[in-house]
Amino acid sequence: MTTLRNERVRKALMREISDVIFREIKDPAICGMVSITDVDVSSDNTAARVFYSVYGTDEVKAKTSRALERHVGQIRHEIGKRIRLRKTPTLLFILDDSLEHGAKMLNLINKIEKGEL
Repeated sequence: MTTLRNERVRKALMREISDVIFREIKDPAICGMVSITDVDVSSDNTAARVFYSVYGTDEVKAKTSRALERHVGQIRHEIGKRIRLRKTPTLLFILDDSLEHGAKMLNLINKIEKGEL
């Protein structure tokens, strides 16, 4: 069950994590094509799963994943300064390929409609 407080924390984390990645992290492996798609916060706000998508090849996705893991401490530190919580949640970054999957499905549907399959 999501409480109003958890929802506010979730939205704040989405906004601030995205901002930290784009403004504070100066790593070329994290290109400008990273998008925070969702954040799932535990009921006690001590842990957060951060779902992100990356536009690019599998190699670009792997580099971005490694870079985010390298900088997770810095991102968490910045979040702690920006959002007033009793304890800054631990962050777990998870690649979200649902947008890519959706695009492939749409492409297949379009091909079926055109009779190409």
